[in-house]
Amino acid sequence: MIMIRIIIIVLSVIALAWLASKHTNEILVYVLGAIFIFIQASLLYQYVTNVNRKLTYFLESVRYSDFTINFRSDNKMGRTFKELNQQFNEVLHAFRQARAEKEANLQYLNTIVQHIGTGLITFDNNGQVNLINNAALRMLGIYRLHQLSELKDKHPRLYELLSHLDSGVRELYRTPSDQPLALQGAAIQLRGMWVRIVVLQNIQTELQQQEVESWQNLTRVLRHEIMNSMTPIVSLVGTMRLIVNEDIEKSTSDQEAVNDLKEALSTLEKRSKGMMQFVNAYRDFTTLPKPVFANLSVAELLQEVLQLLQTDLTQSGVLWKLSIKPETLIVKADGSQIQQVLINLIKNASESFSSQTNRLITLTAYQTDNVVIEVEDNGDGIEPEAIENIFIPFYTTKKTGSGIGLSLSRQILQQHNGQLNVSSEVGKGTVFTLII
Repeated sequence: MIMIRIIIIVLSVIALAWLASKHTNEILVYVLGAIFIFIQASLLYQYVTNVNRKLTYFLESVRYSDFTINFRSDNKMGRTFKELNQQFNEVLHAFRQARAEKEANLQYLNTIVQHIGTGLITFDNNGQVNLINNAALRMLGIYRLHQLSELKDKHPRLYELLSHLDSGVRELYRTPSDQPLALQGAAIQLRGMWVRIVVLQNIQTELQQQEVESWQNLTRVLRHEIMNSMTPIVSLVGTMRLIVNEDIEKSTSDQEAVNDLKEALSTLEKRSKGMMQFVNAYRDFTTLPKPVFANLSVAELLQEVLQLLQTDLTQSGVLWKLSIKPETLIVKADGSQIQQVLINLIKNASESFSSQTNRLITLTAYQTDNVVIEVEDNGDGIEPEAIENIFIPFYTTKKTGSGIGLSLSRQILQQHNGQLNVSSEVGKGTVFTLII
């Protein structure tokens, strides 16, 4: 197209010179020739300008990522111009596809980041938070975070840790609610700027699991040693009783001394067997079977537990209230083990009252990320110094308690990949929370 216009202009100049050489009306020839050449030059200029304008539009759309422009594929300016428009459109279409894929991948990654259980925080050198996921917000008990400095009031220690956390270093932080969080940081360069990535992980379950395993090992060793000591004592007591009955009693006239010896042996045997039974009572703590998971109706599970304890609760003058939302709530768990946990918690709650007349136990079940079951009472509450120890094996605040029930209950929840937590206020009551 450009070549044709140049040829026309050249031919026009040649024709103008030829006409001028024939001594015709030179002024008219020059005027008409100039007008014709001007028109052709203007068309050529317009053509080149249109091409440049389209190139400019194309480059601007790429520069500003505006891929919505569409170039008309027409033949008005020539076949090559049409091909150029088509190529522009194909390139922009490829850009649109690449951007759509990029946005889809970003959305996919963002969805994953927001739904994982590990907390994530990213921020720049100025403390500007670029990303914080839902898990991190829940762990820190906040609903938003734009600047690290916003942590100073509620989490001053965490603010110091995040401000000076080196890459690859692992730190431990306890929230005001005493939740242990493991922090680990890394630094990357993004678009010429350094960005820090901090991972927050709630390690309460891991710490509790290690604690339970330590107590299990200790209990196993103690049980083994005590049983090894008590068994020969019981055997010797039996031998001594036989000697007293067959030899000593027949060879002495001091019947009172023989009776005292028999009584001492009987007491020794009774206490030895009692010690063996006491040790055997903790066998379940060290040999708890693996849970057999099944889908259970929470409503049916709680109603069965209340039915089993109905007589005891009535005799203790305790009322109960049940709330399940939704009523069709399902939990995947070992029914017998979770039932044992609930029985233990409800029995503990029924024994938490002293002089209260309005005795009430409230069972509440609802769905969050997990199934949550709360056992709440309005009893005496638990002393702060005791609440830190109630999950320790052998620790009990009851005169007749073994100190194993709550430890076993927490172990059952841990084998369900869940948690058993407690909160209490003296004089107002206690809430045990099962998270399954």
